[in-house]
Amino acid sequence: MRIGYACITLSLDCRSSRTFRLRSYSAENMERTVGENLACLVEQLRFNLEHGIHYFRISSDLVPFASHPVCEYPWQAEFAREFAAIGGFIKKRGMRVTMHPDQFILINSPDEGIHERSLAELVYHAEVLDLMRLGRAHKIQIHVGGVYGDRIASLERFAARYRRLPAAVKKRLVVENDERSYGLADCLEAHARTGIPVVFDVLHHSANNRGEELRPAVAAAASTWRPEDGPPMVDYSSQKKGARPGAHAYSLDGEDFRAFLESTRGLDFDLMLEVKNKERSALEAIAIAREMGVI
Repeated sequence: MRIGYACITLSLDCRSSRTFRLRSYSAENMERTVGENLACLVEQLRFNLEHGIHYFRISSDLVPFASHPVCEYPWQAEFAREFAAIGGFIKKRGMRVTMHPDQFILINSPDEGIHERSLAELVYHAEVLDLMRLGRAHKIQIHVGGVYGDRIASLERFAARYRRLPAAVKKRLVVENDERSYGLADCLEAHARTGIPVVFDVLHHSANNRGEELRPAVAAAASTWRPEDGPPMVDYSSQKKGARPGAHAYSLDGEDFRAFLESTRGLDFDLMLEVKNKERSALEAIAIAREMGVI
């Protein structure tokens, strides 16, 4: 099991998600910002490696405005060497990286404009991972999308749109259960229609389920993964007290995490912590997992 965290490393001064306002778009700003973001990503990966963290979610904002029509800067060519070097570092150290576009990515939207913008964003994410020359185990994670008043029709639209995706996107795409609209059973239905692997989100399942117990639910999601997709992915957080169902806690709840590890002992997956204090909880989680003999 690899345990990781998402996007921001609080122990470092840099951020790999620096951006600028759209009205300030220029080739100069793109060159400067992408260069800084990639340099920070290198720092993050080195920090993680030094601390035994081998799983990391790369910020979707690595390349500002990459999928926007305004973007004419050839970032793919200008930074090809840097992307390849980052990918080489990841592969050599046995690390795994993923990306998770924002929830405005709605490939099942009945609005063609929203669908086209979502597709452009997914193509950008696939370009990032392809430029790093990473295998298909390095995934792009999305939700099914909106219900739009008809769950069955929306699932069918998701499946139809998925089948038409570019191969570079389709090989990396995975779908996650959410806390409101599409629970695990819905994602398993999406898998049955498309073959897309299912990411199991522990917190979302606690807020939106059909009575499935935790261990069989994790196992059901894991069964949708093929060997070439790498180990199944699981997202973990505990509920933020006093907040809406599905809101992530600031830090790791050690007691809850121990119970989760015990419940899923023997199942194979990589674990992404979705907590606000980032690598600090990841380090605590790794220590607990080692103490319990899980890793």
